[in-house]
Parts: sequence; C-alpha cells; structure tokens
Amino acid sequence: MKLRKELWFGLSIMALVVGGAAWGLLSTPTITNGHLGLLMLSLVVVAIMLGFPTAFTLMGMGMIFTWLAYDRDITRSLDLMVQAAYKSMVNDVLIAIPLFVFMGYLVERANLIEKLFKSLHLAMARIPGSLAVATLVTCAIFATATGIVGAVVTLMGLLALPAMLRAGYSIPLSAGAITAGGCLGILIPPSVLLILYGATAGVSVVQLYAGAFFPGIVLAGLYVVYVVIVAKIKPTWAPPLSDGERQVDLPALTAALPAQTGQHAVVRLLDALKGRRNAQVPLAHVLRQLALVVLPGLLFLVLVVSSWNAVTTVKVEETFDIQPIGLGESGSSASGLQEPPGDGGLQELPAEGSLQEPPAEQAEENQPDTALAEPPGAEPEVQAQGQDGAAVAEPPAAAAAEAPAQAETQPAPTWWWVLFSLLGAVTTLFYLFLSFARLEIFKMLLSSFFPLMMLILAVLGSIVSGLATPTEAAAMGALGGFLLAAAYRQLTMDVLRESVYLTAKTSAMVCWLFVGSAIFSAAFALLGGQEVIEKWVLSMNLTKVEFMVLSQIVIFLLGWPLEWTEIIVIFMPIFIPLLSHFGVDPLFFGLLVALNLQTAFLSPPVAMSAFYLKGVAPPYVTLNQIFLGMLPFMGIQILAIVLLYAWPSIGLWLPQLLYK
Repeated sequence: MKLRKELWFGLSIMALVVGGAAWGLLSTPTITNGHLGLLMLSLVVVAIMLGFPTAFTLMGMGMIFTWLAYDRDITRSLDLMVQAAYKSMVNDVLIAIPLFVFMGYLVERANLIEKLFKSLHLAMARIPGSLAVATLVTCAIFATATGIVGAVVTLMGLLALPAMLRAGYSIPLSAGAITAGGCLGILIPPSVLLILYGATAGVSVVQLYAGAFFPGIVLAGLYVVYVVIVAKIKPTWAPPLSDGERQVDLPALTAALPAQTGQHAVVRLLDALKGRRNAQVPLAHVLRQLALVVLPGLLFLVLVVSSWNAVTTVKVEETFDIQPIGLGESGSSASGLQEPPGDGGLQELPAEGSLQEPPAEQAEENQPDTALAEPPGAEPEVQAQGQDGAAVAEPPAAAAAEAPAQAETQPAPTWWWVLFSLLGAVTTLFYLFLSFARLEIFKMLLSSFFPLMMLILAVLGSIVSGLATPTEAAAMGALGGFLLAAAYRQLTMDVLRESVYLTAKTSAMVCWLFVGSAIFSAAFALLGGQEVIEKWVLSMNLTKVEFMVLSQIVIFLLGWPLEWTEIIVIFMPIFIPLLSHFGVDPLFFGLLVALNLQTAFLSPPVAMSAFYLKGVAPPYVTLNQIFLGMLPFMGIQILAIVLLYAWPSIGLWLPQLLYK
C-alpha cells in the first residue's frame, strides 16, 4: 500500500521523536524522574500526532506518570489531578472565552461578510489585485469580530474564492490570501490564543490585547503589500477588474436628479437644493444624501475635538496625588521616622540634664525635624525654609495651593499629529473625489463595515482603555453580536440554538484542554522535567538573542505537527520559567509567540486552514496548490517576527503608553 507524502512526513517526525527519546534514555548513566518527564513529553507529542484527543492524552499521560512518581500511590495521584483541575477552572480569565466565541458565531450568522466583501472590492477596484486585497481586509475585519479561524476561512472560501477564480486569479495566490487572512484571528484581538497565553504565563490579557493590536495591523499590511507587488509584477496572476465588474448602479431617485455615476456628488446635491429641481425627487431624499455626505467630516471633527482635550489636558488631581508621595520621602517619612525615636528616648538617654541641647543642635542641622519636635519658634523656621525654595518642607496646604498653578495643558504628542494628519488627508480626498458611484459604495460600507467596526471598537476600546475587564467586555460583545444579528433580521431560534451549541462545544474543548494542560504540567514539574530542561538550556551559555532565536525556531517547528492550542498548553509552561534567566519580558515573548503560532495553521502537513479551504473549494483546486500559496505568506510571517524583534516598540508602545 502506497502512503501519501503527508503520512510519510508525519511518520518521519514521530520516528525522530521516539528515536531521540530512546537515545537520550540509553545514553544516560542513571535514569531519574526528570528523564521520565522528558519521556512523557515525547510520548504526548507522538500520541497527538497519531490522532488521539489532545486534552485526554495530556490527562492520561499526566496521571500515569504521576502514579509512577508517587510510587504507585493512586490516592495522591488523584489528589494532584483534582487540585490541578480546580486551580484551572477557578481562573476568571477563562470566562471571556465562551463569551467571545458566542459573539463570533452570532456575527458570523448575521451574513455581514458577503456585503462587506462586495463593498470592499468595489471600494478597492483601482488597486492592483483588488479582489485579493479585499479578501485580506475582509478576513482581518471578520477575524477581529469572530476570532474563529475555521469559520472565516470557510466563509471566504465559499464567497471570495469563486469570485477570484472567475476573475482569472491564480489558484495559489487566491488560496494563500484566504488562508493567511483567516489566520489573522489568532493574533488580532479579541484572540482566544492571547487569553490562553495570559492565563498560562500570568500576563495581563489587557496588555496582551493592547500589544497585539499594531503587530496584527503590520502583518495584515505586509500581506496587502505582497499581493499588490505580485499583481504589478505578474498581472496574469491577478488581472484587474473589468468595467462591468466595477459598475455601480444608482438608486432610481438619485438617477432621476439627474445624476451620473462619475459626477461629483456634493456639487450636484447642493445644486438640487436651489433653483428648479426634478419634481419626481423629494427634498427629503436629497437631504438624506447630503446627511450621508456630511457624516465623515462631522465624525472627523468630533474625533479631533474629543481626542485633543484628552491628550492636551493635564489632570490636577494627578499632580496633587503625586505631591504627597514626594513629601513623604523627605518630609512625611522623616516625620514618621522621627517620632518613634522621640518616644523611645534615643535623644534623651545620653544626658537627661541636657534636654535643651539636642533640639538646639537638631534645629541647626535640620529645621524640618525641629518642627516635628515642636520647640519654641518652630513656625518661623519652617517659613524660612520655605523661603529658601525647598518645596518639600512646605505644609501640605501650601503644596496643594501650588498644584493648580502648574500648567493644565500640554502639547499634543507626535503620534496624535501623525494620526489625525492621515485621517484629515483621507477625509479631504473623500470629498475631493466623491462621485455618486463612490457615494453608493460608502452607503454599502455603512451597512456592512461600520457596524462591525463599532462592535470591535466598543469591545477592544473598553478593554484597552480600562473601562472594562476582558470578561466584562466579552459580555458586552456577546450582547452586541446578539443585537447585530437582530438588526439584520437573522436572529431566529435556529440561529440562536446553533450558536449556543457551537459555543458550548468550543468552550468545552478549550476548558478540557486547559485542565489536561494543568494536570500534565503538574506531573511534569513533579518529575523534575522542567528542572532538567532548565539545566540543559542554561548549560549552553546562550545569550538573550540566541535564546530568543532558539525558542522561536522550536515553536516554528512545533507548528508543523501540532496546533497552536497544544503548543500553548504543553510547551509554554516549559519556556516561561526560562524567561527570567534571560531577562525577557513575558509580554513581548507572548507577542512573538502569537505571531509565530500562526504557522500552525499555515505550515504543511498539519495546516488546518488548508483543509478548511479544501473542504469548500472546487474539485480542481488541489491541496498541493493551497500549500504552495501558503508558503509566501509563511515567509511574510517570519519577516514580521524579525521586524517585531528588531523594533519591540511595534508591540510595546501602546501598552507602555496606556499602562505605564
């Protein structure tokens, strides 16, 4: 029987794992519990590759090796299992997972993706490779709203792949754009991966979400740049849209103005308000169109005014709160330290007859201490000290009086000027080139793009700004998805029942996986496997850069046979204790891992997004063609990892701005 190449590859990997474990055990003079822990890790990887359920494999291996470590004491083994499971399930962060998943399934069933894709590809019709670019942008937006890779890849495979193939696009390029865009939900918040990493590493999920925002945008931007370059160099791979495919039909009332698709909308609508108009066009219709035209400029002005006040206003309360801390270091803390010696008699014991002398000497050396001892004439001395310019020695009332005297405004930061300069340029271009065709596309975006963006910004904005915890924001997102499905008249009992069922199924899988990971990690630590790995890594005398490169290569290679969930719950507890030895920030490491783990969905032979797409693709689209289209996007992911490592501020700037 002839085996497929994928099976040969999997069997080769398993043979390497088993052979490496056997060689390590045979070459060791004394087999310790730590070596048994490494054997358990190897057997878990092999069992998962053979197709056994990950969660129950972790639990089973953990229980067996715990039983061996406890000298076959079943009671202590069961106690460890119960404690590890309980510790996992009382983690409040995990509550956000079912809520975000429920939001994703409701948004998926609101049928927004078809309208979103159509409006985006019309809006980007003049960009080279417009269909592939629209696919990537749609995937990025929808992945942010759902976070479910399989759902995004499947829906875009049904919607975008036939459109690109009809337009003459290359099969590998089309497949690569869909699979790579669908995997963006792993990185861009609200990501379940970031929640699991935060719960595993003890890192704030809020800071992870803030840190992953810009790397996700950078990665999506690199995808778009690659597609545009390919479309320019190889036009046959991504032909431009025909005039018929760019055609936008005007509504009957708008066409009766009379109006043409290429005519400037603002000028024609203003002309329709004065003079003689077409009697068939009601004034209310013209006013509604003008209201839509004014909306972007009005929104820009609101954002400018509100954000200007936020970034330039200095809160007086913050200055007042910091001032007593400074006083406490030089005045208040001295007061607290000076009073016990007075009570304890450190100054009185040397000579009871010279009680007047120590205060006199102390008054000459340190006038604030004299004020604390309350000798006669202390008040003038405190005032004199204040005249010398030592603000620390002034009473709190004086310090508080000076706080409002400080500047209550500050210059706007550079990022604000850059951001709103770009937004202002985009708004200006919108009005300069606003034809009736573009106005209709804008209306399509209002009904598809902006509702999703409002939901995403409400959820992520409340998390990043600190108004809500991830769990609270997930609950609001679930409510928003519920209302969005109702607004688009897609909220039926069947949709609700299916969404609840899929949410329960996905959440149960994640929770069982986390419980299995906790039991496995407890058994691994009990056997001393973590200690063996730490000693081995530290014995290599790696530098920080070498450790980071080695860890990312290991994670990249693990992405071939394993999925990201298995890598997070099995191998992150091994890497995380090593971070402190090399001075690596767990937040920064988590962002690198999130970028790297997208390869688990894009790397053959266990590239799940390829199988999702193959399930809905036409029969003539082969799996090898899909794998071929994935490879350039895998290279772009590696480039994004290099950029993030070379410039950590891409991921750390926003968390440092908001929380430090």
